Parts: sequence; structure tokens; C-alpha cells
Amino acid sequence: MQKLFERIDGLEEAAVSLTQDLIRIPTVNPPGDAYTPCAELIGERLRAAGFDVVYERGEGTPGDSDKHPRTNIVARREGRRPGPCLHFNGHIDVVEPGEGWTRDPYGAEVEDGRIYGRGSCDMKGGIAASIIAAEAILQEGVPFDGAIEISGTVDEETGGYGGVAYLAGKGFFSKPRVDHVIIPEPLNVDRVCVGHRGVWWAEVCTHGHIAHGSMPFLGDCAVRHMGAFLDKLESDLYPALADRQTAMPVVPEGAKQSTLNIASIHGGLPDNFNGLPSSLVPDLCKVILDRRFLIEEPLDQVKAEIVALLDALEKERPGFRYDVRDIMEFEPTLTDLEAPVVQAVSDQIEAQFGHKPETICSPGTYDQKHVFRIGQLKDCIAYGPGILDLAHQPDEYIEIDAIMTSAKVMAGAALTLLNGETASS
Repeated sequence: MQKLFERIDGLEEAAVSLTQDLIRIPTVNPPGDAYTPCAELIGERLRAAGFDVVYERGEGTPGDSDKHPRTNIVARREGRRPGPCLHFNGHIDVVEPGEGWTRDPYGAEVEDGRIYGRGSCDMKGGIAASIIAAEAILQEGVPFDGAIEISGTVDEETGGYGGVAYLAGKGFFSKPRVDHVIIPEPLNVDRVCVGHRGVWWAEVCTHGHIAHGSMPFLGDCAVRHMGAFLDKLESDLYPALADRQTAMPVVPEGAKQSTLNIASIHGGLPDNFNGLPSSLVPDLCKVILDRRFLIEEPLDQVKAEIVALLDALEKERPGFRYDVRDIMEFEPTLTDLEAPVVQAVSDQIEAQFGHKPETICSPGTYDQKHVFRIGQLKDCIAYGPGILDLAHQPDEYIEIDAIMTSAKVMAGAALTLLNGETASS
């Protein structure tokens, strides 16, 4: 192990260069820009290291088109004899930069031990760490059983349907092909993430009747109906959510309770309105709800309490009509703390830091949901470099030391899971 770690230390320049190369490809999702060149960068790098490489386009998945193909890369390196397979899965898509940057979001500048750029933390630094870990094992000539896989997948930021969900449907995340999965999400380099809260995205529409704005009494304002629904949320639902706490080790502290975010609201004039308004009573209003729920809450209950508020308004308010449309839903996930991948990564973190790691759950979902749900593979965690609070922020960065330390943890965990070696071997 020590020789392997020294090899990783010698690859710092390569790790920085690879992270920079990945950041400089603006894989913004939506719409899904530059997926193919980013996948090819990873694929050619791993092919040069002796991996067998395949590209899998998520044809027919949301957003896939000839202009924006959902290009995934999966690479596999067989060991000396048959055995288990450890798969490192990282998503290549990033969110848009947004406002507030003090440097080029795609410049990948290095300063004070940090690499700056959109996706540096979430999660191109983690992808680089997994590749460096595998390259170090191969360069050091450490024999291993089974196989190591590394994938770069798309669309995690918008649900993962064209990436891990698509590949899982084709058997890429199921036994006997794969036994263990590590997803290098940025959840701090000395923590192991064993799951996440559930999510329900829904669109609620309230309906009215169009009329001239000077005579609103001849119409029925859908925006006012939506206001009544929002009032119900404030008075009835938000206090109830605040009282619900989970036994899951969710971070940060505020995410231990149920939450509801009103992600958007629109009524009346069209989204691209620019100029003088027309004099109309709006006959439609829409909100998008982002409901994060706990493992203790059944999904049916989560949905039913929203419908109950709407049904009550239907009885209370003359003319109140509504529709609810499901957009996305996923149950919470929780990996057994005694699972092999949890134990292997935890032991390696303890060896690196001299203390036991914190075991956490993520406040938001990530691609573990598809590994669990479609792949039916339960030996899956998130572990990687980066600070969770920096994800999606201006001036996002990844610490170089964190990349290198996580690469050591990943390499050590790989030998533990494939060969049964320990942190002190």
C-alpha cells in the first residue's frame, strides 16, 4: 500500500492536468453541451492505460438529440483472474455557471492549492481522482482479481435518465457484471455517504377564466387561486414538515427534516414577455414543487398531503380547480453500514486521517438511486473529494490535496474489495 501511495503522490501533476482538461470542456446541462468530447477525453485516457472502452448513447432519453447526444463512456480493465468488479461512476455534466464569478468558469485556474472552475468540485475532480487511482495501481504493477470499471455518465444534474438510469437498464450496474460501486460525489474527503433523502417533483396548476383586466369580476383569476394554495402551504404544511426528523445521518443539519422548495411560479403573461402588458385576467397559474422527504415518510403520504390541501380549497373557494402532474419521484436510499464497500472505504479513510470517518446521507439525490432501483445493486456509496457546500456556487473549486488523498482512499479500497488487502498491508 505504501508504495502505491507514493506512486499516487508522484502523479499529482497528472491529476491536476486531467482535472483542468475536464473542467475546460463546458458540459453544461441543460441542454447537454459537449458530452461527446468529454466522454472521448476520458475514454482515450483509459484506453491508453489498457482499459476496454465502450461509448453508450442514451438514445430516446430526455434531451437526447443529434445536436446534444447523451454520450456515456464505460471502461473496464480485467485483472489476473476472475473475481469481483469495482465500478467508479462519475457524472460529466455540470450546471450553468450563473452570476458572481470572479474568474473564468472554464479557465481551470490553479491558485493556492485549488483548481477553480464549474464542475471542479461537482464532480470532475472526483472523476480525475478515480482515474489516477486506477492508473497508479496499473503503473505500480499491483496484481488484482476481478475487474476495475470507470464510467463517465451524463445528466445526473437533471435526474440521470440518459446516464446511469439508461446504463442500469442495459445491465451495466448489476451482478454479475458489477459488485461494488463508488460514486465520487463531493461530500468531503473524510466522509462516507451511504444514501440520500427521497424526492418528488410535481407541477400544480390552478385554473381560472379569462376576461378583460378592467372587469376582473367577469373572470376568475388563476393566480389568486394559486395564492390561496401557497397560503395553505405556509399555514398547514411547512410547520408540519419542520416537526419531522429523520434517523438517517443527513447533512447539513437543516436537511434532517422534511423540506419543500417552490422552485418556480408562473401565471398570466408568457415567459418571454417584454413590453407593455395585455389587459387580461390570467386563466392558468403553475408552480413547480421540489419536495424532499425522509425514509420514515411513505411516498404516497407525501403526495396525499398536497392533494388534501388542494381538495380542501376546492370545497372552500368558489371556482377553485386544479391539476397535479408528477415530474419525477425517487424513494430514499440507504446502504447497510456493514456493506463491503462502506467498510473498505471507511478503513482507508481512517488509515489516511487517523480517525474514523463520518457516515452521512446526502440532502439531495444522486445516481445511487438508479443503481439501487434499476440495477438492484445495494453495495453502493458516494465518496469523493470536494466540499458539498461549494457545488453549484460561483468560484467553485477543488483542493488538489483532496484529489490526491481521495485517490489513495479509492486505490486502497479497490485492493481491499478485489484482493482482500487491508489498509496496513
